[in-house]
This record gives sequence, structure tokens and C-alpha cells, in this order.
Amino acid sequence: MITGELKNKVDKVWETFWTGGITNPLTVIEQFTYLLYIKGLDDNEKKKEMDAELLGIDHEGIFPEDKPQLRWSIFSNMGPDEMFNVVSQEVFPFIKNLGGKGSIYSKFMKDAVFVMPTSSLLARVVAGINGLMQASNTDGKKDTLGDLYEYLLSKLATAGTNGQFRTPRHIIDMIVKLMKPTPEDIIVDPAAGSAGFLVSAGEYLKENHSDMFLVQSLREHFNQKMFHGFEMDGTMLRIGAMNMMLHGVDNPNIAYRDSLSEQNKDSEQYTLVLANPPFKGSLDYESVSDDLLKITKTKKTELLFLALFIRMLKKGGRAAVIVPDGVLFGSSNAHKSIRKEIVDNHKLEAIISMPSGVFKPYAGVSTAIIIFTKTGAGGTDKVWFYNMQADGYSLDDRRNQVAVNDIPDILNRFNNLPNELDRKRTDSSFLVPLEEVRQKDYDLSINRYKEIEYAEIQYEKPEEILHQIELLEEDIVKGINQLKILIKDQK
Repeated sequence: MITGELKNKVDKVWETFWTGGITNPLTVIEQFTYLLYIKGLDDNEKKKEMDAELLGIDHEGIFPEDKPQLRWSIFSNMGPDEMFNVVSQEVFPFIKNLGGKGSIYSKFMKDAVFVMPTSSLLARVVAGINGLMQASNTDGKKDTLGDLYEYLLSKLATAGTNGQFRTPRHIIDMIVKLMKPTPEDIIVDPAAGSAGFLVSAGEYLKENHSDMFLVQSLREHFNQKMFHGFEMDGTMLRIGAMNMMLHGVDNPNIAYRDSLSEQNKDSEQYTLVLANPPFKGSLDYESVSDDLLKITKTKKTELLFLALFIRMLKKGGRAAVIVPDGVLFGSSNAHKSIRKEIVDNHKLEAIISMPSGVFKPYAGVSTAIIIFTKTGAGGTDKVWFYNMQADGYSLDDRRNQVAVNDIPDILNRFNNLPNELDRKRTDSSFLVPLEEVRQKDYDLSINRYKEIEYAEIQYEKPEEILHQIELLEEDIVKGINQLKILIKDQK
């Protein structure tokens, strides 16, 4: 999350939109993102030009040489009216067709609309973004842009449709670090939203596998085939596509798709699923893919998505997904069948229960992270449970940063599971044998396995307590009498 000066500058730009007549929060985010995207194009181009000059090689840029006004560094210094004409008539059509008609960006940008009503509003927003990016350069963080997106999305005061909640960036990053994406992975998020999981996975690879970009085949894999995201909201698709490009992915496979419907034919295509699918949706059987209903016959989207993940993964593929707590202990046949499927036919590795405040201010729903590997032949041995109490932020609507944070402990313990063998059921984490999970009817709620340690409290004898009360009463009566004397003397 962003704080301090940077947060204040974002708030000021947001306020500029509102006072200028754009009051729909999602429209503000979309227009804000377009302009950040346009500035990012110019910033990235400058870096490439400098690298080419340093290496003494030719550089073919994305901006036409005869149209320097398309670059942020040029038009941002123009007067309001000239800037408005250039951006609305030249820059915006340019970014809508960037990469050619067949590119992922032109595909979703074709419906984008520039809605700045006045030149003065555009000029003020551009100036605000310049100040914002200057502040971010001194913020000392590698991925301020990612935090900026999360903060912008937090401006949406309510949850999205069908129970969609914006996943906090630090939770996304934790899940990615737990899964450790590799340069060969093919990663998918079937409910991608603004592509937060895909962006975080890309940043993890840059930090931990930077040498992959020296190998042409791996570099092409990163830019062309590694990242896949599906979403049904056109606005979020545009934001997600630009988010990926601003984070250095040339051509992510982001598509408009109802992941649970028959139109999604993907089967055994991916090696890693990272997702926070919609929680509260309910679908008609007719609108759900038949092969998902064979795994678990239900109308609940949170259960259908788990069946989808199993179908989409290759053998040996891994999944780390956020689910509502009810998935872990629900007593319906559908709840039990999907849990049994994961436990018996694949390899369930971990259940991380998160506190209910993680998704505030959107909702107070309690959630958990399920981590499993698709095997098709079982493999569950011991299931690791962790009871997260704090994520580094207050669990109220304010979500202010606090000192208590279980995330480093979660990462450390998950990476050293053999050391968990001696942990007690009263600890924050422990391992549970497969047979015990089966005996408890595949209930995956940590409350079914943890033990509560009761501390003995010594109370004084009733006679002593009554004596103490009598002494207090004598003191009260004495005080009242003294007050009466003072009042009498004043008269």
C-alpha cells in the first residue's frame, strides 16, 4: 500500500477528476490508467533509447519519428488547448491501435473512450500525474505502480458484482512467493480482474530469475505464452492489459471469457493457477460446462472454480487459490465431493486460514488459501494448516499498517515443512495426517484440528472478595460524608 506524500498526491489527482465533472469511480480509474499507460510508454521508450545508445545499437521505437507530439514528455509541456487537441485527436487513437489490429491491446482498447470534458481538466490531471510519478521515484519501492493500482481500486467503496473483491497486493505477493513461479511455468488466472496475480508473478520472475531474459526462448515465453487471464468485465480487461504492458509483458493472453461456461474448453494446459475467483455467485446448471458438473454438481461458483482449476491444470500443475471459509467445512454433497476430489485424487498441501478483515473495506468475509498439486493419482500425505492472525494491517475498514504480521512466518514455515513435524496443535501451524482428514469427513477447517490451551486462573476465596467489597464500600461512604461537609461549609 502507498502512504504519505504519494497517497496524498493520488488523492489530489482523484479529487481533480471529481471536481472536473468525472464522478464515476470506475471511469476515474479507467481514465487515470489510460494516462498512466501513455506516460509509461514514453518512460519505457526513453529507457530503451538510452540502452541502445549505451550499447551502440540501432533502436526502432514505437513512436513515429515525424510525430514527437505523441510522447508524454512533449505534449505535457503544451498549453491546455493544444494538449487537449493532441491527446484526444492523436495520442488516444495511437494507443488504441498500438501493436497493430491483431494485438491484445488494440483488441480491448478499441472500445476505450476518452471522456475528459475540458482542456483545463486534462492539463490539471497531467500536471498531477507528473508530480505523482516524481514522488514515486523517491518512494524507495520497486513496484510503486503496482501499489498505485491497488490504491486506485480501493477507491471503489463497494464490492464488484457477483461477490468479486479486489485482492490486497501484499496477499497476492505472499501467494506468489509461496508458489515460486519458474521460467517454464504457464500461468493462468481465470478471474483475472486487473491482472494482479499475473503482474506479481512476472515481477517475482524478474527478481528471482533475471537470467531467463538472456535466453531468447525463455524471453519469448515470458512475453508471449506464459501469462493467461480471463475476465468478463470489459473495463477490467482494458485495465489488466495495460497493467501487464506497463510491467513489461509484451503480449499477455488476456481474453473476454466466462471461465465456467462451455466456451472455455481449456483442459490440462497450464502449470500454475493463481486466483481469487468470485465468492457468492450462483449459476444455472445449463450455463455451466458439463465436465465441471461431473466433478461436483453445484450452482455455487466457488466450488465450480475449484473443479475448473483441476481441469485446466496439467499433471503436476499447482494451484494456490483464495476461497471463502464455507468451502472448507460446508456439509452439502457438493462441498464434500470437491474436497474429497482434491484430497484423494490429487495432492492437497496446505490450508492457510486468513482473518476476516483482510478484504475490508469491501467485505468482512473469512477466507482461506488452498494449495494443491494436480496428480490424478492421489499423493496427499500430511496437510499443513496455518492460522493467520495478522497480515501487517489493521483488520478494520481503515486497514492502517501495523507491526504485527504473520506473512514472513508463513513463508518461512511453508518453505521448511519438515520442521513442522514437531509442532503442537496449539501452535499457529501444524501438520495433519491424511487419515485424520478422512476420519473428519474431509473437513478442512483448522478449527477441527487445532487444540485450545486453557490457562488455569486462580481466584480469591469468596469471603476475601466480599471483604474487599466491604472495604471499598466504606471508602465510598467516607468520601460521600466528606463531600457533604464541604457543601455545608460553603453555605
